[in-house]
Amino acid sequence: MSDTTTVAGARKSVAGARESVAGERLTLGQARRLALAAQGLHRERPERPAAVTARHLQQVVDRLGVLQIDSVNVFARAHLMPLYSRLGPYDPAVLDRAAGRAPRRLVESWAHQASFIRTEDYRLFDWRRRDYESQAWGAIREVPRTHGPVVDDVLVMLADEGPLTGAQVHERLQHEHPGRGVNWGWNWTVAKRVLEYLFFTGQVTSAGRNGAFERRYDLVERVLPAPVLAAPEPPRADAVRALVAASVRALGIGTLRDVADYYRLGTSETAVALAQLVEDGEAVAVDVPGWGDGRAWRHRDAPPVPRHARGRALLSPFDPLVWERRRVESLFGLRYRIEIYVPEPQRVWGYYVLPFLLGEHLAALVDLKADRQSGVLRVHAAHTAPPSGVTAGGVPPADVVARELASELRLAARWTGLGDVLVGDRSGEPRGDLAVELGRALADSSC
Repeated sequence: MSDTTTVAGARKSVAGARESVAGERLTLGQARRLALAAQGLHRERPERPAAVTARHLQQVVDRLGVLQIDSVNVFARAHLMPLYSRLGPYDPAVLDRAAGRAPRRLVESWAHQASFIRTEDYRLFDWRRRDYESQAWGAIREVPRTHGPVVDDVLVMLADEGPLTGAQVHERLQHEHPGRGVNWGWNWTVAKRVLEYLFFTGQVTSAGRNGAFERRYDLVERVLPAPVLAAPEPPRADAVRALVAASVRALGIGTLRDVADYYRLGTSETAVALAQLVEDGEAVAVDVPGWGDGRAWRHRDAPPVPRHARGRALLSPFDPLVWERRRVESLFGLRYRIEIYVPEPQRVWGYYVLPFLLGEHLAALVDLKADRQSGVLRVHAAHTAPPSGVTAGGVPPADVVARELASELRLAARWTGLGDVLVGDRSGEPRGDLAVELGRALADSSC
């Protein structure tokens, strides 16, 4: 049977599954609130009499499945923010211990992108590691051909000395490989290329990060718990099905594109897995008029649809709620992208912009900068989200948004060890239609 026939048959099965549950129907607002509930963002964060613990962290990771890692540290690192958004202020050392000390609860892997995942999910990505020639990018795929002997040298080095950072491995290799290569904007040393190949293919992993957030590479057998190492590699179809089920559960409700994107799976194999999950009753097809072609899926164990959403949170650009930008536009009516690589004159919202969730709306966008030298949190720009037919009639007025945002910014500043919150761009001028109102709200809250 050809691949085309297989995919067509899978999509026919999915369409048939939708028809078999005719009558399950959600409005776009209900789908939006279900997505928030599944992500743990539909209600106010609880007041905690004591510090956030490893158990609290595990509950969030179990819900989300993945914490995307990104090196940008303009405000707070990407993997720290989803936990803060759902738990409130916490000590990042809790996460460091979970990923850096045995027995590890978290381990790094290529999942959505480079991510922290639960150690028990590590083997679900074995097929991606093995199939690196189609799954990885060129700088990784080429390593066995261009630097084969160095791969062996680095494995021996880590076995003898690990864990080591990329800089430490480069130091040991630079007498033979002093230069750097350029590939798609990355100025990687040979050591870095080889380490990333070994990491992608699962021959090494991260034993934790140092104070500069550099990976400390080590052999997988010295990092992963023994039960994970002893587990057999699951067949690719079984692994993909498990990942699709986890995606639907984490999303609450999602289109085929949403579900496939969560762990960066192909839409064809995601369609096959969805058809199987529907047939087995683990996933349910739902009609959502006004959302793409109206086809979506939820997990059978999805939480009830809340009648109201009352959460409040700053969200990282890499938060699972907003990382798929087309989903954000469909569900929340907000056209949003991270503009780090956009030339400054062409930016719409700013350099490093965080959406502000209020209730069931992404009500504002703030361009934040943690000025650690001055000890202040700077709001370079603050904008209200533009009106949208998707969320018409429910977005709070600007003064309410500003007041709630001011409270959230003060909390975030304390969490990151900063003092005051100042509104203004580099010249001190307020930028964005919410900036003046936000400055007023911050002034009122400091009285």
